[in-house]
Amino acid sequence: MHGANRSGRPFTGDYAGILLYATLHHFDFASAPVSVAADDGLMLRDCRLTNAVKCLPPENKPEPAEIRTCNGYLAEEIAGSPDVAIMLALGTIAHRAVLMASGLKQSAYAFAHGARHDLPDGRVLFDSYHCSRYNTQTRRLTEQSFHDVFAAIRNDLDGR
Repeated sequence: MHGANRSGRPFTGDYAGILLYATLHHFDFASAPVSVAADDGLMLRDCRLTNAVKCLPPENKPEPAEIRTCNGYLAEEIAGSPDVAIMLALGTIAHRAVLMASGLKQSAYAFAHGARHDLPDGRVLFDSYHCSRYNTQTRRLTEQSFHDVFAAIRNDLDGR
């Protein structure tokens, strides 16, 4: 409601976006460390942002039916982006949604913060805890642990 639905860009205008955009900028994936709207001049480089669920779910926690309903859109985005070599799932819901959209078994790719999964189509899926206020306030996700994932992604991308 206060983030992507209002601003027109995923994670823009909500708490999770604060850490995400600062990290994207730190690793040269974004032209600025802050985004407030889709037309604020921020440019993304070597990355693209999307959501596994396209609606605003109750209590910001998507139900399985919502995830399944939106998964076709995610599958289309993935299929329509053959140049995307690396994907980052922010949280278990996104991790499972990417696997579902890719027609892969959940049991073959266990979610773990910092995990790197080689997918059959040649793409790589990285996992991170979601950069939500809850995860950062409880220190489940720290700035350093988030940066560690992005450093691995940047290293992988630069090595291609």
